[in-house]
Amino acid sequence: MRHLPVRTPPGGVAGRVVGALAAALLATTGLAAPAAAHSDGTPPSPATAAPADPLAEGLAPTPPMGFNNWNSTHCRADFNEAMIKGIADIFVEKGLKEAGYEYVNLDDCWAKPQRDADGKLVPDPVRFPNGIKAVADYVHSKGLKFGIYTSAGTKTCNPAGFPGGLGHEYSDAKQFADWGVDYLKYDNCNNLGVDAKLRYKTMRDALRATGRPIVHSICEWGENRPWEWAADVGHLWRTTGDISDSWGSMLSIMKQNLPLAPYAGPGHWNDPDMLEVGNGGMTDTEYRTHFSMWSVMAAPLLIGSDLRKATPETFEILGNREVIAVDQDRLGKQGAVLSSEGGRWVVTKEMADGGRTVALFNESGSPQRIATTAEAVGLPDAPGYRMRDLWQHRSSHTTGTISATVPAHGTVLLRVAPDEKWAGLPPAVELTADGSPTAEEGRTAGIVSTVADLGRTPVRDVSVSLAGPAGWTAVPASRPSVPVLQGGARLRTEWKVSVPDGTDPGTYDLALTAKYRTPQGDRTAVTAPVGVRVVVAPPAGVSQLSDLGWMSAANGWGPVEKDRSNGESGAGDGRPITIGGQAFAKGLGVHAASTVEYYAGGKCSGVTARVGLDDEAGLRGTVAFEIWADGRKAASTGTLTNVMPSQPISADVSGAQVVRLVVTDGGDGIDYDHADWADAKLSC
Repeated sequence: MRHLPVRTPPGGVAGRVVGALAAALLATTGLAAPAAAHSDGTPPSPATAAPADPLAEGLAPTPPMGFNNWNSTHCRADFNEAMIKGIADIFVEKGLKEAGYEYVNLDDCWAKPQRDADGKLVPDPVRFPNGIKAVADYVHSKGLKFGIYTSAGTKTCNPAGFPGGLGHEYSDAKQFADWGVDYLKYDNCNNLGVDAKLRYKTMRDALRATGRPIVHSICEWGENRPWEWAADVGHLWRTTGDISDSWGSMLSIMKQNLPLAPYAGPGHWNDPDMLEVGNGGMTDTEYRTHFSMWSVMAAPLLIGSDLRKATPETFEILGNREVIAVDQDRLGKQGAVLSSEGGRWVVTKEMADGGRTVALFNESGSPQRIATTAEAVGLPDAPGYRMRDLWQHRSSHTTGTISATVPAHGTVLLRVAPDEKWAGLPPAVELTADGSPTAEEGRTAGIVSTVADLGRTPVRDVSVSLAGPAGWTAVPASRPSVPVLQGGARLRTEWKVSVPDGTDPGTYDLALTAKYRTPQGDRTAVTAPVGVRVVVAPPAGVSQLSDLGWMSAANGWGPVEKDRSNGESGAGDGRPITIGGQAFAKGLGVHAASTVEYYAGGKCSGVTARVGLDDEAGLRGTVAFEIWADGRKAASTGTLTNVMPSQPISADVSGAQVVRLVVTDGGDGIDYDHADWADAKLSC
């Protein structure tokens, strides 16, 4: 759940005072329940408390898979009984159940704002006219499991303030068990500063006391480092703040979760939040990356899109059983980062069969070749390796090189293992293009393509072609074909690409294709992404960056705004830029993690701005600002907070082709990190 203003801060003087008051309140009211319960839901003697091993319970031996409505509906009126039943139907009809999805979970807003006279939770009679048990029974009738939501505080995270579980853990847990709940998402709002371990252990014990197996999903946003203490408290724990349906948000959360690989395993999983696949804020390429990386990270796969409206492409991504098998591998290892230089990520996951899944992930905005080796990912020496592309559903052999040209924001996902029968597979053929050139309209861009045989056997009748949009020309300046390409050999071809006069700025995709005949006699082809960025040279003199068009922009929440702050949602929803009470008419409003790129063309000398956290974020947020000139960090501020006035930043960008404005979270996670590049200027 999004960190809403109703949340109680966990630390600081205020947090300590509230925590002390909460402790006194719990002590005087008897709400600090022990770990077991009588049949009426009240706790008996603490002596009966007996922590259980999650694996002994048989719960979540692999990461939970299912659905949660929050990312697609929030508290809209269409979140109701009919929707949840419809999702259960779709799970069966579309093969998602067979693919491994089993939990159909409710999020916030399912209850009435007040408990009844007996202190029990009451389902909203408009949303759920037949009650929660009827919905759970329907879900169970489909061979699926049912989940519900509450918060480890006095109220849930929604501003309407639905009842939370603090002080009601045992009665709520019994009520959930009576309804047939199989999964509880336990949030973090309005927690009165009560120690997180106490709050979540109390609910753990209450759930166990019911005698019903219920997965315990700890949703305290990673604030108290639950990966260090929650392995016997919950079956999964959130490691980050809430995800949003944007590339920047997904990327930031992925980067926070990746280093936590040592803490994950059967029955206890790192949870980087639910899936956004299909909600419309990212491209299908980005959604495939989202799904690939969550699977490599052994993350729970909880669908967050409204499947009643999902496209065939969304079902294709969510239903890819080869990728799902990576997530659900019984060994339970989370993938570990092998390298990440230049936005070229290699993440490898050990599998139960002794092989490795290798994610080649391209963080950058241009296609890049990403490569590693079988030895580097931990495989033993062998004459040949089977390499399976899990999105192309194609197998080949390699002598040990694991590589691909990966599109911008894309991921190539491969399963690799030694194979004595490697000779029966065609050799892996890699097609690459050096760089992603930038050209002004009416000019020529140079591209070099390479066809490489990565196996031990030759391919024949090899030819390569490059085609651009209508009006473009791509002419080879060296040979584009060979009769035989031996194992380990390469065909390198230079191309001259002409950009027509009058071409609008933007990135244009070109089709690079290599055709060849395998040793088995099959005629086949491989393609590689190539993009040419058509740009406009910046005007001479000093320009406000908000008056110029950017090459690319990525934001943690909402779009990058011109001359407005970031409102986290749609374009134009921010306010006038204000830092420390000082208003600015011009600038960029962003939200960490953020990157905005401008074309400088080697003609500009400097960037200046006043930077800081926008006043609309209140007392929350910490960020850091950076200016990059091509691959060089030209300036940075260090960490800034909301109590600081605007800070000056300037950078020498002489000779740079591309200038990047970067905002990070300041190292403490993303929480209302509304950042402003006020009065940002480029001198050329």
